[in-house]
Amino acid sequence: MNNINVIYGINGPVVTVKDTKIFSMMEMVYVGKDKLIGEVIGITDDKTTIQVYEETTGLKPGEPVEGTGGPMKVCLGPGLLDNIFDGIERPLKAIEEKSGAFIERGCNVSALDENRLWSTKIVVKVGDKLVGGQIYAKCEETSIITHKCMLEPNISGEVVWVANDGEYKINDVIVKIKDNKGNIHELTLCQYWPIRIPRPVQERLPSTIPLITGQRIIDTLFPVAKGGAASVPGGFGTGKTMTQHQLAKWCDADIIVYIGCGERGNEMCQVVDEFSKLIDPKSNKPMTERTVLIANTSNMPVAAREASIYTGITLAEYYRDMGYDVAIMADSTSRWAEALREISGRLEEMPAEEGFPPYLPSRLAAFYERAGRVNTLSSSQGSVTIIGAVSPQGSDFSEPVTQNTKRFVRCFWALDKSLAYARHYPAINWINSYSEYFGDLDPWYSKNVGDSFIRYRKKIASILSQEEKLMEIVKLVGADVLPDDQKLIIEIAKVIRVGFLQQNAFHKDDTFVPLEKQKKMMKMILHLNKRARRMIAASIPISKIMDTGIFDKLTRIKYDVPNDNLEMLDDYKRQIDETLDKLIQDRV
Repeated sequence: MNNINVIYGINGPVVTVKDTKIFSMMEMVYVGKDKLIGEVIGITDDKTTIQVYEETTGLKPGEPVEGTGGPMKVCLGPGLLDNIFDGIERPLKAIEEKSGAFIERGCNVSALDENRLWSTKIVVKVGDKLVGGQIYAKCEETSIITHKCMLEPNISGEVVWVANDGEYKINDVIVKIKDNKGNIHELTLCQYWPIRIPRPVQERLPSTIPLITGQRIIDTLFPVAKGGAASVPGGFGTGKTMTQHQLAKWCDADIIVYIGCGERGNEMCQVVDEFSKLIDPKSNKPMTERTVLIANTSNMPVAAREASIYTGITLAEYYRDMGYDVAIMADSTSRWAEALREISGRLEEMPAEEGFPPYLPSRLAAFYERAGRVNTLSSSQGSVTIIGAVSPQGSDFSEPVTQNTKRFVRCFWALDKSLAYARHYPAINWINSYSEYFGDLDPWYSKNVGDSFIRYRKKIASILSQEEKLMEIVKLVGADVLPDDQKLIIEIAKVIRVGFLQQNAFHKDDTFVPLEKQKKMMKMILHLNKRARRMIAASIPISKIMDTGIFDKLTRIKYDVPNDNLEMLDDYKRQIDETLDKLIQDRV
Protein backbone atom coordinates (compact mmCIF):
# COMPACT_ATOMS: atom_id res chain seq x y z
CA MET A 1 0.00 0.00 0.00
CA ASN A 2 1.33 3.46 -0.90
CA ASN A 3 2.16 5.87 1.91
CA ILE A 4 0.50 9.30 1.90
CA ASN A 5 1.84 12.52 3.43
CA VAL A 6 0.83 16.14 2.98
CA ILE A 7 2.34 19.27 1.44
CA TYR A 8 4.03 21.64 3.90
CA GLY A 9 5.45 24.33 1.57
CA ILE A 10 5.28 25.36 -2.12
CA ASN A 11 7.89 27.45 -3.97
CA GLY A 12 7.16 27.41 -7.71
CA PRO A 13 7.87 23.86 -8.93
CA VAL A 14 9.49 22.93 -5.57
CA VAL A 15 7.26 21.32 -2.94
CA THR A 16 8.28 20.27 0.58
CA VAL A 17 6.85 17.62 2.87
CA LYS A 18 7.68 17.82 6.58
CA ASP A 19 8.35 15.16 9.21
CA THR A 20 8.44 12.12 6.97
CA LYS A 21 11.01 9.43 6.29
CA ILE A 22 9.11 7.19 3.90
CA PHE A 23 10.35 8.65 0.60
CA SER A 24 13.62 7.67 -1.09
CA MET A 25 15.94 9.83 -3.18
CA MET A 26 14.82 10.26 -6.85
CA GLU A 27 11.52 8.47 -6.11
CA MET A 28 8.59 9.39 -8.36
CA VAL A 29 5.61 10.76 -6.41
CA TYR A 30 2.11 12.09 -7.05
CA VAL A 31 1.53 15.55 -5.59
CA GLY A 32 -1.82 17.06 -4.60
CA LYS A 33 -5.40 16.09 -5.31
CA ASP A 34 -4.76 16.23 -9.07
CA LYS A 35 -1.84 13.80 -8.71
CA LEU A 36 0.78 15.99 -10.34
CA ILE A 37 3.91 14.04 -11.28
CA GLY A 38 6.97 14.87 -9.18
CA GLU A 39 10.37 13.53 -8.15
CA VAL A 40 12.16 13.56 -4.80
CA ILE A 41 15.35 15.62 -5.14
CA GLY A 42 16.33 16.23 -1.51
CA ILE A 43 15.91 14.54 1.86
CA THR A 44 16.92 15.83 5.30
CA ASP A 45 16.11 14.67 8.82
CA ASP A 46 12.94 16.76 8.95
CA LYS A 47 12.05 17.64 5.35
CA THR A 48 11.63 16.00 1.92
CA THR A 49 11.99 18.21 -1.17
CA ILE A 50 10.15 17.38 -4.42
CA GLN A 51 10.35 18.97 -7.85
CA VAL A 52 7.01 18.90 -9.64
CA TYR A 53 6.95 18.40 -13.41
CA GLU A 54 3.61 20.16 -13.88
CA GLU A 55 2.17 23.62 -13.18
CA THR A 56 1.73 24.08 -9.42
CA THR A 57 -0.71 27.01 -9.62
CA GLY A 58 -3.63 26.32 -7.25
CA LEU A 59 -1.75 23.72 -5.21
CA LYS A 60 -2.32 24.15 -1.44
CA PRO A 61 -0.56 23.05 1.77
CA GLY A 62 -2.23 20.04 3.30
CA GLU A 63 -2.88 18.28 -0.02
CA PRO A 64 -1.64 14.67 -0.15
CA VAL A 65 1.70 13.46 -1.53
CA GLU A 66 1.74 9.82 -2.57
CA GLY A 67 4.88 7.77 -3.17
CA THR A 68 5.23 5.18 -5.93
CA GLY A 69 8.15 3.24 -4.48
CA GLY A 70 10.25 3.61 -7.65
CA PRO A 71 12.17 6.19 -9.68
CA MET A 72 10.87 8.28 -12.58
CA LYS A 73 10.42 5.88 -15.51
CA VAL A 74 9.36 5.99 -19.13
CA CYS A 75 7.34 3.40 -21.03
CA LEU A 76 9.33 1.80 -23.86
CA GLY A 77 7.53 -0.09 -26.58
CA PRO A 78 6.04 0.15 -30.09
CA GLY A 79 4.34 3.47 -30.78
CA LEU A 80 7.19 5.77 -29.78
CA LEU A 81 8.05 6.58 -33.39
CA ASP A 82 5.87 9.04 -35.33
CA ASN A 83 4.78 10.51 -32.00
CA ILE A 84 5.24 13.76 -30.06
CA PHE A 85 5.77 13.75 -26.30
CA ASP A 86 6.27 16.36 -23.62
CA GLY A 87 9.27 16.31 -21.29
CA ILE A 88 7.91 13.46 -19.13
CA GLU A 89 6.70 11.28 -22.03
CA ARG A 90 3.07 12.29 -22.17
CA PRO A 91 1.76 12.10 -25.77
CA LEU A 92 0.73 15.59 -26.86
CA LYS A 93 -1.68 14.37 -29.55
CA ALA A 94 -3.65 12.35 -26.97
CA ILE A 95 -3.52 15.25 -24.48
CA GLU A 96 -4.90 17.63 -27.11
CA GLU A 97 -7.87 15.33 -27.65
CA LYS A 98 -8.48 15.21 -23.90
CA SER A 99 -7.74 18.76 -22.72
CA GLY A 100 -7.48 20.97 -25.81
CA ALA A 101 -4.56 23.17 -26.88
CA PHE A 102 -3.07 23.48 -23.37
CA ILE A 103 -2.07 20.69 -21.00
CA GLU A 104 -4.37 20.45 -17.99
CA ARG A 105 -2.87 19.89 -14.55
CA GLY A 106 -2.83 16.24 -13.59
CA CYS A 107 -3.66 15.16 -17.13
CA ASN A 108 -3.01 11.42 -16.87
CA VAL A 109 -2.61 9.89 -20.34
CA SER A 110 -0.83 6.64 -21.16
CA ALA A 111 2.47 7.26 -22.97
CA LEU A 112 1.64 4.65 -25.61
CA ASP A 113 -1.71 3.74 -27.17
CA GLU A 114 -2.93 0.81 -25.05
CA ASN A 115 -5.69 -0.15 -27.49
CA ARG A 116 -3.71 -0.31 -30.71
CA LEU A 117 -3.04 -3.79 -32.08
CA TRP A 118 0.45 -4.69 -33.29
CA SER A 119 1.13 -7.56 -35.66
CA THR A 120 3.69 -9.52 -33.62
CA LYS A 121 6.04 -12.39 -34.41
CA ILE A 122 7.38 -14.37 -31.45
CA VAL A 123 11.04 -15.32 -32.03
CA VAL A 124 11.57 -17.64 -29.01
CA LYS A 125 10.14 -21.04 -28.10
CA VAL A 126 9.46 -22.98 -24.91
CA GLY A 127 12.71 -24.20 -23.36
CA ASP A 128 14.89 -21.35 -24.64
CA LYS A 129 17.22 -19.75 -22.10
CA LEU A 130 17.00 -15.94 -22.16
CA VAL A 131 19.28 -13.36 -20.58
CA GLY A 132 18.77 -9.65 -20.20
CA GLY A 133 18.65 -7.73 -23.48
CA GLN A 134 17.74 -10.70 -25.69
CA ILE A 135 14.97 -10.25 -28.26
CA TYR A 136 11.82 -12.34 -27.79
CA ALA A 137 9.39 -10.71 -30.26
CA LYS A 138 9.30 -8.38 -33.26
CA CYS A 139 6.65 -6.15 -34.74
CA GLU A 140 6.56 -3.61 -37.55
CA GLU A 141 6.42 -0.27 -35.72
CA THR A 142 6.48 1.71 -38.97
CA SER A 143 7.08 0.73 -42.57
CA ILE A 144 10.76 1.69 -42.01
CA ILE A 145 11.55 0.40 -38.50
CA THR A 146 11.07 -3.08 -37.04
CA HIS A 147 10.51 -2.91 -33.30
CA LYS A 148 12.34 -5.57 -31.28
CA CYS A 149 10.93 -6.43 -27.86
CA MET A 150 13.83 -7.12 -25.50
CA LEU A 151 14.02 -8.78 -22.12
CA GLU A 152 14.73 -6.26 -19.36
CA PRO A 153 18.48 -6.22 -18.55
CA ASN A 154 18.01 -7.35 -14.96
CA ILE A 155 15.92 -10.46 -15.78
CA SER A 156 16.94 -13.89 -17.08
CA GLY A 157 15.36 -17.34 -17.16
CA GLU A 158 13.81 -20.17 -19.19
CA VAL A 159 10.85 -19.69 -21.52
CA VAL A 160 7.88 -21.69 -20.17
CA TRP A 161 5.06 -20.34 -22.37
CA VAL A 162 4.75 -18.42 -25.63
CA ALA A 163 1.71 -17.00 -27.42
CA ASN A 164 1.01 -17.61 -31.08
CA ASP A 165 2.00 -15.04 -33.68
CA GLY A 166 -0.79 -12.51 -34.11
CA GLU A 167 -2.04 -9.07 -33.15
CA TYR A 168 -1.52 -7.89 -29.60
CA LYS A 169 -1.86 -4.74 -27.49
CA ILE A 170 1.23 -3.41 -25.72
CA ASN A 171 0.13 -4.79 -22.32
CA ASP A 172 -0.86 -8.27 -23.55
CA VAL A 173 1.32 -11.11 -22.21
CA ILE A 174 3.09 -12.86 -25.10
CA VAL A 175 5.90 -14.77 -23.33
CA LYS A 176 6.40 -16.17 -19.81
CA ILE A 177 9.80 -17.07 -18.35
CA LYS A 178 10.85 -18.69 -15.09
CA ASP A 179 13.96 -17.34 -13.35
CA ASN A 180 16.40 -19.42 -11.27
CA LYS A 181 14.37 -18.71 -8.11
CA GLY A 182 11.23 -20.20 -9.66
CA ASN A 183 9.49 -16.85 -10.16
CA ILE A 184 7.38 -16.43 -13.30
CA HIS A 185 7.85 -13.19 -15.30
CA GLU A 186 5.19 -12.19 -17.81
CA LEU A 187 6.59 -10.36 -20.84
CA THR A 188 4.53 -7.89 -22.86
CA LEU A 189 5.37 -5.67 -25.83
CA CYS A 190 6.61 -2.89 -23.54
CA GLN A 191 8.87 -2.30 -20.55
CA TYR A 192 9.74 0.56 -18.18
CA TRP A 193 13.15 2.08 -17.49
CA PRO A 194 14.37 4.85 -15.11
CA ILE A 195 15.32 7.93 -17.14
CA ARG A 196 18.39 8.86 -15.08
CA ILE A 197 20.05 5.43 -15.23
CA PRO A 198 21.94 4.51 -18.45
CA ARG A 199 20.83 1.24 -20.02
CA PRO A 200 23.58 -1.42 -19.69
CA VAL A 201 25.61 -2.65 -22.66
CA GLN A 202 27.99 -5.52 -23.32
CA GLU A 203 30.92 -3.40 -24.54
CA ARG A 204 31.68 0.14 -25.65
CA LEU A 205 33.35 0.33 -29.06
CA PRO A 206 35.81 2.91 -30.45
CA SER A 207 34.41 5.74 -32.57
CA THR A 208 35.67 4.64 -35.99
CA ILE A 209 32.65 5.28 -38.27
CA PRO A 210 31.61 8.84 -39.21
CA LEU A 211 28.06 10.11 -39.04
CA ILE A 212 27.59 11.20 -42.65
CA THR A 213 25.47 14.36 -42.77
CA GLY A 214 25.76 15.56 -46.37
CA GLN A 215 26.85 18.96 -45.03
CA ARG A 216 30.26 19.71 -46.56
CA ILE A 217 31.80 21.76 -43.76
CA ILE A 218 30.90 19.02 -41.26
CA ASP A 219 31.74 15.88 -43.26
CA THR A 220 34.99 17.32 -44.59
CA LEU A 221 36.44 19.70 -42.00
CA PHE A 222 34.73 18.84 -38.69
CA PRO A 223 33.33 15.29 -38.80
CA VAL A 224 31.57 13.62 -35.90
CA ALA A 225 31.65 9.87 -35.28
CA LYS A 226 28.67 7.61 -34.82
CA GLY A 227 28.43 7.33 -31.07
CA GLY A 228 30.21 10.66 -30.67
CA ALA A 229 29.16 13.94 -29.09
CA ALA A 230 29.09 17.34 -30.78
CA SER A 231 28.13 20.81 -29.65
CA VAL A 232 26.56 23.57 -31.78
CA PRO A 233 26.99 26.85 -29.86
CA GLY A 234 25.71 30.11 -31.25
CA GLY A 235 23.88 33.29 -30.30
CA PHE A 236 20.33 34.19 -31.25
CA GLY A 237 19.73 34.02 -35.00
CA THR A 238 22.92 32.16 -35.93
CA GLY A 239 21.10 29.08 -37.18
CA LYS A 240 21.42 26.47 -34.40
CA THR A 241 17.94 25.10 -34.97
CA MET A 242 18.30 25.21 -38.75
CA THR A 243 21.61 23.34 -38.55
CA GLN A 244 20.05 20.66 -36.36
CA HIS A 245 17.07 20.40 -38.73
CA GLN A 246 19.48 19.72 -41.61
CA LEU A 247 21.36 17.10 -39.59
CA ALA A 248 18.12 15.42 -38.50
CA LYS A 249 16.87 15.30 -42.09
CA TRP A 250 20.00 14.05 -43.81
CA CYS A 251 22.38 12.28 -41.40
CA ASP A 252 22.68 8.53 -41.92
CA ALA A 253 21.29 7.57 -38.51
CA ASP A 254 18.45 5.04 -38.52
CA ILE A 255 16.37 6.92 -35.94
CA ILE A 256 16.20 10.59 -34.90
CA VAL A 257 15.23 11.78 -31.41
CA TYR A 258 14.60 15.53 -31.54
CA ILE A 259 14.37 17.25 -28.13
CA GLY A 260 12.96 20.79 -28.15
CA CYS A 261 14.07 21.82 -24.67
CA GLY A 262 12.73 25.23 -23.67
CA GLU A 263 12.53 26.44 -27.27
CA ARG A 264 9.85 28.68 -28.75
CA GLY A 265 6.57 27.00 -29.59
CA ASN A 266 6.59 28.24 -33.18
CA GLU A 267 9.97 26.55 -33.74
CA MET A 268 8.61 23.21 -32.58
CA CYS A 269 5.56 23.72 -34.80
CA GLN A 270 7.97 24.28 -37.70
CA VAL A 271 9.80 21.05 -36.83
CA VAL A 272 6.54 19.08 -36.72
CA ASP A 273 5.33 20.64 -39.96
CA GLU A 274 8.61 20.11 -41.82
CA PHE A 275 9.12 16.53 -40.67
CA SER A 276 5.55 15.57 -41.57
CA LYS A 277 6.13 16.74 -45.16
CA LEU A 278 9.69 15.49 -45.58
CA ILE A 279 10.31 12.24 -47.41
CA ASP A 280 13.14 10.10 -46.04
CA PRO A 281 15.71 9.86 -48.87
CA LYS A 282 16.72 6.31 -47.89
CA SER A 283 13.24 4.78 -47.91
CA ASN A 284 10.98 7.27 -49.75
CA LYS A 285 8.67 7.13 -46.72
CA PRO A 286 7.62 10.03 -44.45
CA MET A 287 10.49 11.17 -42.22
CA THR A 288 8.25 10.95 -39.15
CA GLU A 289 8.27 7.15 -39.42
CA ARG A 290 11.78 7.09 -37.95
CA THR A 291 11.54 10.16 -35.69
CA VAL A 292 10.56 10.77 -32.06
CA LEU A 293 9.82 14.38 -31.09
CA ILE A 294 9.99 15.61 -27.50
CA ALA A 295 8.50 19.08 -27.24
CA ASN A 296 9.04 20.98 -24.02
CA THR A 297 8.45 24.56 -25.08
CA SER A 298 9.42 27.65 -23.12
CA ASN A 299 5.93 28.09 -21.62
CA MET A 300 5.82 24.55 -20.22
CA PRO A 301 6.81 23.84 -16.57
CA VAL A 302 10.52 24.42 -16.02
CA ALA A 303 11.08 21.19 -14.07
CA ALA A 304 9.81 19.10 -16.99
CA ARG A 305 12.39 20.85 -19.14
CA GLU A 306 15.09 19.43 -16.88
CA ALA A 307 13.62 15.93 -17.29
CA SER A 308 13.16 16.13 -21.08
CA ILE A 309 16.87 15.61 -21.79
CA TYR A 310 16.90 12.35 -19.80
CA THR A 311 13.65 11.19 -21.37
CA GLY A 312 15.12 11.70 -24.84
CA ILE A 313 18.40 9.91 -24.14
CA THR A 314 16.56 6.94 -22.59
CA LEU A 315 14.38 6.53 -25.69
CA ALA A 316 17.53 6.73 -27.83
CA GLU A 317 19.31 4.05 -25.76
CA TYR A 318 16.27 1.78 -26.11
CA TYR A 319 16.46 1.86 -29.92
CA ARG A 320 20.26 1.59 -29.76
CA ASP A 321 19.81 -1.68 -27.86
CA MET A 322 17.79 -3.00 -30.82
CA GLY A 323 20.86 -2.47 -33.00
CA TYR A 324 19.97 0.89 -34.55
CA ASP A 325 22.11 4.00 -35.00
CA VAL A 326 20.33 6.84 -33.22
CA ALA A 327 21.05 10.57 -33.41
CA ILE A 328 19.80 12.96 -30.71
CA MET A 329 19.25 16.63 -31.49
CA ALA A 330 19.05 18.47 -28.15
CA ASP A 331 17.90 22.05 -28.71
CA SER A 332 19.04 23.54 -26.46
CA THR A 333 21.11 22.45 -23.47
CA SER A 334 21.36 26.09 -22.35
CA ARG A 335 17.60 26.15 -21.65
CA TRP A 336 18.06 22.90 -19.74
CA ALA A 337 20.88 24.47 -17.71
CA GLU A 338 18.64 27.48 -17.01
CA ALA A 339 16.04 25.08 -15.60
CA LEU A 340 18.74 23.65 -13.31
CA ARG A 341 19.62 27.18 -12.22
CA GLU A 342 16.01 28.12 -11.47
CA ILE A 343 15.33 25.00 -9.44
CA SER A 344 18.67 25.41 -7.64
CA GLY A 345 17.68 28.96 -6.73
CA ARG A 346 14.33 27.77 -5.37
CA LEU A 347 16.24 25.28 -3.21
CA GLU A 348 18.48 28.12 -1.94
CA GLU A 349 21.62 26.25 -2.97
CA MET A 350 24.95 28.06 -3.08
CA PRO A 351 25.35 29.33 -6.68
CA ALA A 352 28.50 28.98 -8.76
CA GLU A 353 29.53 30.97 -11.85
CA GLU A 354 26.71 33.16 -13.27
CA GLY A 355 24.25 31.64 -10.81
CA PHE A 356 24.41 28.12 -12.23
CA PRO A 357 24.58 25.33 -9.64
CA PRO A 358 28.04 23.89 -8.88
CA TYR A 359 26.94 20.48 -10.20
CA LEU A 360 26.31 21.81 -13.74
CA PRO A 361 29.55 20.22 -15.13
CA SER A 362 28.74 16.79 -13.66
CA ARG A 363 25.18 16.91 -15.06
CA LEU A 364 26.48 17.84 -18.51
CA ALA A 365 29.08 15.06 -18.31
CA ALA A 366 26.43 12.51 -17.28
CA PHE A 367 24.33 13.47 -20.31
CA TYR A 368 27.06 13.52 -22.98
CA GLU A 369 28.72 10.36 -21.64
CA ARG A 370 25.56 8.42 -22.54
CA ALA A 371 26.60 8.77 -26.18
CA GLY A 372 28.56 5.88 -27.65
CA ARG A 373 28.80 3.03 -30.14
CA VAL A 374 28.33 -0.28 -28.37
CA ASN A 375 27.89 -4.01 -28.55
CA THR A 376 24.42 -4.42 -27.06
CA LEU A 377 23.31 -7.15 -24.67
CA SER A 378 21.72 -8.91 -27.67
CA SER A 379 25.17 -8.98 -29.37
CA SER A 380 24.24 -6.47 -32.08
CA GLN A 381 25.89 -3.09 -32.68
CA GLY A 382 24.13 0.21 -32.12
CA SER A 383 25.05 3.80 -31.39
CA VAL A 384 23.75 7.00 -29.85
CA THR A 385 25.19 10.24 -31.25
CA ILE A 386 24.42 13.41 -29.28
CA ILE A 387 24.36 16.81 -31.01
CA GLY A 388 23.56 19.48 -28.45
CA ALA A 389 22.84 23.11 -29.25
CA VAL A 390 24.10 25.75 -26.82
CA SER A 391 22.66 29.28 -26.69
CA PRO A 392 25.22 31.56 -25.00
CA GLN A 393 23.85 35.01 -24.28
CA GLY A 394 25.35 37.60 -26.61
CA SER A 395 27.32 34.86 -28.42
CA ASP A 396 29.75 34.82 -25.48
CA PHE A 397 31.46 31.42 -25.71
CA SER A 398 33.22 32.03 -22.38
CA GLU A 399 29.99 31.56 -20.41
CA PRO A 400 29.72 28.44 -18.18
CA VAL A 401 27.43 26.19 -20.27
CA THR A 402 29.56 26.53 -23.42
CA GLN A 403 32.85 26.16 -21.58
CA ASN A 404 31.73 23.11 -19.62
CA THR A 405 30.20 21.53 -22.72
CA LYS A 406 33.58 21.83 -24.51
CA ARG A 407 35.07 19.64 -21.79
CA PHE A 408 32.79 16.72 -22.61
CA VAL A 409 32.42 16.80 -26.41
CA ARG A 410 35.05 16.10 -29.05
CA CYS A 411 33.41 18.09 -31.83
CA PHE A 412 32.69 21.82 -31.61
CA TRP A 413 30.79 23.60 -34.40
CA ALA A 414 31.01 27.27 -33.42
CA LEU A 415 28.31 29.34 -35.14
CA ASP A 416 29.29 32.88 -36.11
CA LYS A 417 26.72 35.70 -36.12
CA SER A 418 28.66 37.68 -38.75
CA LEU A 419 28.43 34.70 -41.12
CA ALA A 420 24.74 34.25 -40.31
CA TYR A 421 23.99 37.94 -40.93
CA ALA A 422 25.83 37.62 -44.26
CA ARG A 423 23.47 34.71 -45.10
CA HIS A 424 26.34 32.21 -45.08
CA TYR A 425 24.84 28.92 -43.90
CA PRO A 426 25.73 26.73 -42.15
CA ALA A 427 27.25 29.63 -40.21
CA ILE A 428 29.99 27.40 -38.75
CA ASN A 429 33.18 29.38 -38.21
CA TRP A 430 36.03 27.30 -39.68
CA ILE A 431 38.63 28.98 -37.44
CA ASN A 432 36.91 28.58 -34.06
CA SER A 433 35.48 25.11 -34.70
CA TYR A 434 37.32 21.82 -34.26
CA SER A 435 36.91 18.05 -34.33
CA GLU A 436 39.02 15.57 -32.38
CA TYR A 437 37.75 12.57 -34.35
CA PHE A 438 40.22 12.77 -37.27
CA GLY A 439 42.57 10.13 -35.86
CA ASP A 440 39.67 7.73 -35.31
CA LEU A 441 37.90 8.37 -38.60
CA ASP A 442 40.75 8.75 -41.12
CA PRO A 443 41.10 4.96 -41.65
CA TRP A 444 37.40 4.83 -42.61
CA TYR A 445 37.76 7.77 -45.00
CA SER A 446 40.86 6.19 -46.56
CA LYS A 447 39.06 2.88 -47.12
CA ASN A 448 35.70 4.22 -48.31
CA VAL A 449 36.50 7.55 -50.00
CA GLY A 450 40.24 7.33 -50.66
CA ASP A 451 43.46 8.74 -49.20
CA SER A 452 43.11 11.76 -51.47
CA PHE A 453 40.07 12.94 -49.46
CA ILE A 454 42.26 13.36 -46.37
CA ARG A 455 45.00 15.15 -48.34
CA TYR A 456 42.49 17.52 -49.92
CA ARG A 457 40.91 18.27 -46.54
CA LYS A 458 44.28 19.22 -45.01
CA LYS A 459 45.12 21.50 -47.95
CA ILE A 460 41.71 23.18 -47.81
CA ALA A 461 42.10 23.77 -44.05
CA SER A 462 45.61 25.16 -44.62
CA ILE A 463 44.41 27.67 -47.23
CA LEU A 464 41.63 28.89 -44.92
CA SER A 465 44.15 29.28 -42.10
CA GLN A 466 46.52 31.28 -44.34
CA GLU A 467 43.65 33.50 -45.46
CA GLU A 468 42.78 34.28 -41.85
CA LYS A 469 46.33 35.55 -41.24
CA LEU A 470 46.40 37.55 -44.47
CA MET A 471 43.07 39.24 -43.69
CA GLU A 472 44.65 40.76 -40.59
CA ILE A 473 47.14 42.50 -42.88
CA VAL A 474 44.41 43.48 -45.36
CA LYS A 475 42.42 45.15 -42.58
CA LEU A 476 45.43 47.31 -41.74
CA VAL A 477 46.90 48.26 -45.12
CA GLY A 478 44.48 46.96 -47.79
CA ALA A 479 44.73 44.12 -50.31
CA ASP A 480 46.59 46.11 -53.00
CA VAL A 481 49.93 45.87 -51.22
CA LEU A 482 49.90 42.07 -51.21
CA PRO A 483 51.96 40.18 -53.80
CA ASP A 484 50.02 38.13 -56.35
CA ASP A 485 50.74 34.77 -54.70
CA GLN A 486 49.12 36.03 -51.49
CA LYS A 487 46.22 37.55 -53.41
CA LEU A 488 45.71 34.10 -54.92
CA ILE A 489 45.34 32.60 -51.45
CA ILE A 490 42.56 35.09 -50.70
CA GLU A 491 40.78 34.38 -54.00
CA ILE A 492 41.02 30.60 -53.65
CA ALA A 493 39.81 30.88 -50.05
CA LYS A 494 36.80 32.82 -51.34
CA VAL A 495 36.00 29.98 -53.75
CA ILE A 496 36.28 27.54 -50.82
CA ARG A 497 34.07 29.67 -48.57
CA VAL A 498 31.34 30.49 -51.09
CA GLY A 499 31.54 27.51 -53.39
CA PHE A 500 32.28 24.75 -50.89
CA LEU A 501 31.56 25.68 -47.27
CA GLN A 502 28.37 27.66 -47.94
CA GLN A 503 25.42 25.37 -48.60
CA ASN A 504 21.84 25.96 -49.72
CA ALA A 505 19.28 23.92 -47.76
CA PHE A 506 16.56 24.72 -50.30
CA HIS A 507 18.40 23.55 -53.42
CA LYS A 508 17.71 19.94 -54.42
CA ASP A 509 21.37 19.16 -55.23
CA ASP A 510 22.96 21.26 -52.49
CA THR A 511 20.89 20.39 -49.44
CA PHE A 512 22.65 17.00 -49.22
CA VAL A 513 26.00 16.31 -50.90
CA PRO A 514 27.53 12.80 -51.07
CA LEU A 515 31.16 12.35 -50.01
CA GLU A 516 32.30 11.54 -53.55
CA LYS A 517 31.04 14.90 -54.81
CA GLN A 518 32.65 16.66 -51.85
CA LYS A 519 35.98 15.03 -52.73
CA LYS A 520 35.78 15.97 -56.42
CA MET A 521 34.80 19.57 -55.58
CA MET A 522 37.89 19.88 -53.37
CA LYS A 523 40.00 18.30 -56.11
CA MET A 524 38.88 20.89 -58.69
CA ILE A 525 39.45 23.83 -56.34
CA LEU A 526 42.94 22.62 -55.46
CA HIS A 527 43.73 21.95 -59.12
CA LEU A 528 42.80 25.55 -59.94
CA ASN A 529 45.01 26.73 -57.07
CA LYS A 530 47.94 24.65 -58.36
CA ARG A 531 47.60 25.86 -61.96
CA ALA A 532 47.08 29.49 -60.95
CA ARG A 533 50.15 29.38 -58.71
CA ARG A 534 52.25 28.22 -61.66
CA MET A 535 50.84 31.04 -63.79
CA ILE A 536 51.79 33.62 -61.17
CA ALA A 537 55.28 32.10 -60.95
CA ALA A 538 55.47 32.65 -64.72
CA SER A 539 54.76 36.37 -64.12
CA ILE A 540 51.14 36.33 -65.31
CA PRO A 541 49.14 38.81 -63.14
CA ILE A 542 46.37 37.40 -61.00
CA SER A 543 44.02 40.03 -62.40
CA LYS A 544 44.23 38.36 -65.84
CA ILE A 545 43.58 34.95 -64.31
CA MET A 546 40.53 36.34 -62.51
CA ASP A 547 39.23 37.94 -65.71
CA THR A 548 38.84 34.48 -67.29
CA GLY A 549 35.83 33.80 -65.02
CA ILE A 550 37.09 30.34 -64.09
CA PHE A 551 36.99 31.17 -60.36
CA ASP A 552 33.29 32.07 -60.58
CA LYS A 553 32.63 28.89 -62.58
CA LEU A 554 34.08 26.74 -59.80
CA THR A 555 31.98 28.60 -57.24
CA ARG A 556 28.84 27.42 -59.06
CA ILE A 557 29.80 23.72 -59.14
CA LYS A 558 27.49 22.96 -56.21
CA TYR A 559 24.49 24.05 -58.31
CA ASP A 560 25.62 23.15 -61.82
CA VAL A 561 26.61 19.51 -61.17
CA PRO A 562 23.72 17.21 -60.11
CA ASN A 563 24.45 14.67 -57.40
CA ASP A 564 23.50 11.83 -59.76
CA ASN A 565 25.85 12.95 -62.56
CA LEU A 566 29.26 13.40 -60.94
CA GLU A 567 31.01 12.59 -64.23
CA MET A 568 30.40 16.23 -65.13
CA LEU A 569 32.99 17.21 -62.53
CA ASP A 570 35.74 15.50 -64.49
CA ASP A 571 35.13 18.00 -67.30
CA TYR A 572 36.02 20.93 -65.03
CA LYS A 573 39.69 19.93 -64.94
CA ARG A 574 39.81 20.11 -68.73
CA GLN A 575 38.09 23.53 -68.69
CA ILE A 576 40.57 24.89 -66.13
CA ASP A 577 43.55 23.66 -68.14
CA GLU A 578 42.18 24.95 -71.47
CA THR A 579 41.32 28.37 -70.00
CA LEU A 580 44.71 28.89 -68.40
CA ASP A 581 46.64 27.40 -71.35
CA LYS A 582 44.87 29.88 -73.62
CA LEU A 583 46.00 32.70 -71.34
CA ILE A 584 49.62 31.59 -71.78
CA GLN A 585 49.22 31.34 -75.56
CA ASP A 586 47.65 34.82 -75.76
CA ARG A 587 50.56 36.22 -73.79
CA VAL A 588 53.07 34.66 -76.22
